[in-house]
Amino acid sequence: MSQFSPEDEVELQSLLRQLLTSIKDRIAAAPSIESAEEILLHLEETDKNFHNYEFVRYLRQYVENSLGTVVEEETETLARADGQPAIGPGQDTLIHAITRRTRESAEYKQMMQTLKNTMIVVVESLINRFEEDQMRKEETDQEKQHGQSNSHYTDNCSDSDSSFNQSYAFLKQEQLQALAEKLDSSRPKEVRQEALQALCCAPPSDVLSSESWSSLRRNLSAALAEPDPELSDKVLQFFAKTLSSSPLNVTREIYTSLAKSVESNFLSHKLSFPTGSAGIDINRSDISRLLKQMRLMNDFQKEVTTFWIRHPEKYMEEVIESTFSLLSLHPEHSGTSPGTEKSLEPVHLLALLDVKATWFKKWMHGYYSRTVVFRLLERKYKSLIVAAVQQCVHYRECCEHFSDETADLSQSAEQQNICSVQRSVYTAKELEYAYFVHSLCILGKLLIYTNGRKLFPIKVRQCKDPVSLTDLVVTLINIMCQHPKPPQSDTSHIDSLSPSGLVMELLWTLCERTECTAPCLHQTPVIQTLLAPVIALLSGQQARLKSPGATLTLIADALARIANTDRGLALFLYQQNLLLAHGESTTAAHVIVQFTQKLLDKQLPSLSESEFLHTVCGAFIFVCRQMYNTCEGLQVLRPYGLHRAIAAAWKKTSSLSDRVPTPVPGASAGTSSPSQELQNMLWEEMLLDSLLNFAVTPKGLLLLQQTGAISECVSYMFSRFTKKLQVSRCEKFGYGVMVTQVAATAPGVMALHSSGFVQALVVELWSALECGREDIRVVHPKPTPMDPIDRSCLKSFLSLVNLLSSSQSVWELLSHQPLANKSEYTLREIPTSIPDLIDRLIAVNSDAKIHSLFNYEQSHTFGLRLLSVLCCNLDSFLLLESQYNISALLLQSQGENVTEPAGADSEFIIDSLSVERNHVLVRASVVGGPSERRLPPRALQEGESPFPWPMFSSKPLPQCYTLETLKANQSKQDCEISTFLASSKDTEMEESWMEICRRQYCKVMTTKPNTLTGTVLADLLEKVVAHLSNSAAECFFSPAQYKAEERSVKNAVLPPIQQLGVCICLRYGSYLKLLKEDAVQDLTQLLKHIELFLSTQRANSASELTTLQDGYPGHDWLASTVFLIMAGDMDRSLRLLLNLSSLLTSAFIWPARIHASVHVPVEIAGSGIPPVYWCTAHYVEMLLKAEVPLVHSAFRMSGFTPSQMCLQWLGQCFWNYLDWPEICHYLSTCVVMGPDYQVYMCVAVLKHLQPDILLHTQSQDLQVFLKEEPIQGFRVSDYLEYMEGLERSYRSVVLTDMKNIRNPVA
Repeated sequence: MSQFSPEDEVELQSLLRQLLTSIKDRIAAAPSIESAEEILLHLEETDKNFHNYEFVRYLRQYVENSLGTVVEEETETLARADGQPAIGPGQDTLIHAITRRTRESAEYKQMMQTLKNTMIVVVESLINRFEEDQMRKEETDQEKQHGQSNSHYTDNCSDSDSSFNQSYAFLKQEQLQALAEKLDSSRPKEVRQEALQALCCAPPSDVLSSESWSSLRRNLSAALAEPDPELSDKVLQFFAKTLSSSPLNVTREIYTSLAKSVESNFLSHKLSFPTGSAGIDINRSDISRLLKQMRLMNDFQKEVTTFWIRHPEKYMEEVIESTFSLLSLHPEHSGTSPGTEKSLEPVHLLALLDVKATWFKKWMHGYYSRTVVFRLLERKYKSLIVAAVQQCVHYRECCEHFSDETADLSQSAEQQNICSVQRSVYTAKELEYAYFVHSLCILGKLLIYTNGRKLFPIKVRQCKDPVSLTDLVVTLINIMCQHPKPPQSDTSHIDSLSPSGLVMELLWTLCERTECTAPCLHQTPVIQTLLAPVIALLSGQQARLKSPGATLTLIADALARIANTDRGLALFLYQQNLLLAHGESTTAAHVIVQFTQKLLDKQLPSLSESEFLHTVCGAFIFVCRQMYNTCEGLQVLRPYGLHRAIAAAWKKTSSLSDRVPTPVPGASAGTSSPSQELQNMLWEEMLLDSLLNFAVTPKGLLLLQQTGAISECVSYMFSRFTKKLQVSRCEKFGYGVMVTQVAATAPGVMALHSSGFVQALVVELWSALECGREDIRVVHPKPTPMDPIDRSCLKSFLSLVNLLSSSQSVWELLSHQPLANKSEYTLREIPTSIPDLIDRLIAVNSDAKIHSLFNYEQSHTFGLRLLSVLCCNLDSFLLLESQYNISALLLQSQGENVTEPAGADSEFIIDSLSVERNHVLVRASVVGGPSERRLPPRALQEGESPFPWPMFSSKPLPQCYTLETLKANQSKQDCEISTFLASSKDTEMEESWMEICRRQYCKVMTTKPNTLTGTVLADLLEKVVAHLSNSAAECFFSPAQYKAEERSVKNAVLPPIQQLGVCICLRYGSYLKLLKEDAVQDLTQLLKHIELFLSTQRANSASELTTLQDGYPGHDWLASTVFLIMAGDMDRSLRLLLNLSSLLTSAFIWPARIHASVHVPVEIAGSGIPPVYWCTAHYVEMLLKAEVPLVHSAFRMSGFTPSQMCLQWLGQCFWNYLDWPEICHYLSTCVVMGPDYQVYMCVAVLKHLQPDILLHTQSQDLQVFLKEEPIQGFRVSDYLEYMEGLERSYRSVVLTDMKNIRNPVA
């Protein structure tokens, strides 16, 4: 079939006509001929029915008939040449070859030429037939009675129809001129209607570009104002069709014409605003006509934002200006003076159509249009904003005089909005309320932008002074208080027209934008207005509120959102700008917490019996919670003992719940209803939740522990944590930070353990690491992990690191817990505790354990990575080593991982596990700072030697893992400190000696810090401690009265952990060349003396915590550090430590000294929470937020806490994190400069690490980085000046609280 017969051509014509008919809508929608061509060229890609069209099927059959034989021959030829069938890997190449040869064949060229010629004939025939049909149609139309109108004009033109479904008749300039004449108002109605019908079917671009447009525009505007709805509706149909189908350069002409027409109608008719009980009927012809026109405008206003950015700005400016011109229209008798009749304005009708000003919100959304809006408002149309502010002020005055009526009005409006009830009559008050809502929404959008706020202050009628931003916000708050939303409703859902809901929505928006809060909310009048009812109730007065419960709940919600911002919190805590009833000034925080306490104690008679008492009380506790869950807020609120009041209320409510009798069939229901029980349960949960939020800060966690409710709070947290619920509506992050904070302490981790959190974490980890979902494995197999810890297990890994970061948590969970070491493990046996996890993933020392793991290499790598992090905490490592002999297990595994186990020439097999074990062994065995030890990498290198570091299976370790160090300088020459100490022997008792010493110390530290080592440092510490301990003003604790008998010291036995610690200290001291080989006896003697001395100062505790049972849980790193400083002199070390024990500094730099001490209250000593956590770490977090906010935010985002790292750094005196000289300088700085320098030191370290912290926060391994990596490049001397600055700013707070160690919860 290479040629087409005449019958074929006829058939092709028919099929092509069908195809064009099927896709005519898509072609008609094309804005240009080029676009239509693109649609046809890509029809196969875009039309799912392409292959079902008869025309396409016909062409496919034609191609097959023409080229089928050619394709078969080429296929056989190529297949025979390749010697293989035409299937398999080379199939694509074969197809391309066949296609190329077919297109080069003579048959293909003949087919294409024939098809082209035939289609040209078919298309020309179609065009000719179309022209004949058109001419015949015109002749038929001329015979009809309508003369010049044709059948095309009989289509319905509706604003809801797409313009592309209409037929266009292209009109000449003469025809448009004739239409303009026929539209003249002097012509008969029938003629004008006929002309309008013809105009509706003409292309809008032709109409607007014609020379007759000015007269057409004038006549169309006149027709819009006609009382006859047929004429005005026809014009609206033309406008609607143009607005929906034309570009902005056309539609802006139509829109501006419509706006001017509406404006002239309002000016000419001067519609009266209804008064009294009268209303406005929207079915009235003049009102209905205006509403239709404004509805069309409003629809265009909301849609134009989607495309006006593609056009010149002047077009958009014309649309905006015409709108503002219309809305700023105020007829002459519009109630500007008393007694005059008020007119109905365009803005009243627009408010009915779009009550929440959606059009304005869309205009303000994009910067492109927002700039034009602000420019026009500022230069020409500020009256719009004046009118909106005036309406809000007027409504506030109406609220004060007619509160009941306005309340009914808002409820009515809300019901109408929700139910969408069709109405025809609106009263005057409803119109005013719709206008108020519309104005409020416009003002709310203006206030969030700087240029919008610049429009204030605004002068309005009936106000003596201009209305400022603050005045407007105060006005809105007063409106909210006059008409609160019922407290039963969900305040988080604002889809209503109630005044309170609208104002609260605005306040929430302002609170969310930092740049808005200061000028709009952080103003004294605003806070004073919000707290005015609270202050009145506190002073015993009656607050003039229609619904006190609902109003106070709304006020509390606004206060909570303000307090949730940093600047709002500072305003509440520190600015004494509130005037009380008796004229005194105070802060908002004090007013709020006092009011909350009175609510909890039911000391407010007007609210005590209210059914909304719990709602109001809970709302104000939530405000307090925004303050006390920060370190600075807790500092201000702590004296009020709010934690005790909340705990007392919780215990009372909990006891009531426990006394609820069990329902018995046939018994009376009693006085308690199910709803009452539900309310009590919700109230109890709210109190628990409020108590739980004390755990966000270190000191808050101590307060929570003192209430005795920590276990219940943690169980409640676990129940929400498992459901993945949000902490609160104001909290951006989950419970990660709170869990980490709780896990840092012994009572906290035991509460986590008893709640089931630890077990759930272990099971979740095992599921991700070993199990996985079976259904996913079949359909989508798990990929081979490329990272040592797969992404699916990373979250569980970090959670475990957070849980076990503190040595106290490790002790509570692992102490006296042996490993299972079973001879056989079933595949379904899942670990449920941390010892089980260590047994299965870390201590993999048998074939049974290896075979029990589905992913042995990945799981064991996970365990070794976890062990590496645990070993970074020296006390945790000592526990693992003493109980499980971890080092020996790892060495044994390394010894077995060789090429020939029994051969002399065996070599270590280098794989991922041996490299990980090697790293952990070096980390655990070598002590030193960044310049003192070398940790082997965990990755292989490129080249001939992929892992050049020597592996080992026995001790001692290869020397390459320790760096050479010079012997510490013991000379006293060239050191000003030595000169000062030598020349001041006779004046050491003078009070000014310590000040002079501090100045000399700072001078030497900033100029020659390297000279402050060895003997010089030892002499300085000895003399400073002796001087301070002999001063009555500096001696904080009672002087040490210690004289041990030689026999008792000799009989004393150090626990295994202390003995292991001694070995570590001796290795480090030998490396530093500070100790001799026989120093082991002296260090052991020193530790025995210290243990005997401290045991006399420990309180007896009935606590079940493991850390409080057998002395200090860990090694005394401070005593060991002093021993090294004194170069192994036991007598000098003991004397220094005994003198140090009487100083306040010892309570913070010497954890073993203050552990369970009699010098703190019994309940604090029995809490198991050390002062270095609830005091030092607390203030580190507080100062970090103020001084290094980026680091503080990074910790929050990572779910880790600075207190965790501070606890580890300070607990082991920065061993393994700083080089030895910096450790000495840390200790000397705290002793000489004061204990608060411990806080400043930690802040300085975190500031130094800021770039790394931010980087590792992004890579989601901040915890691992901080624990595993030493602090590179940090020198105390470099940051001493910075620490002095912190001292000047914060010593009055930090040191004062440190001195309150004897009564920290008061």
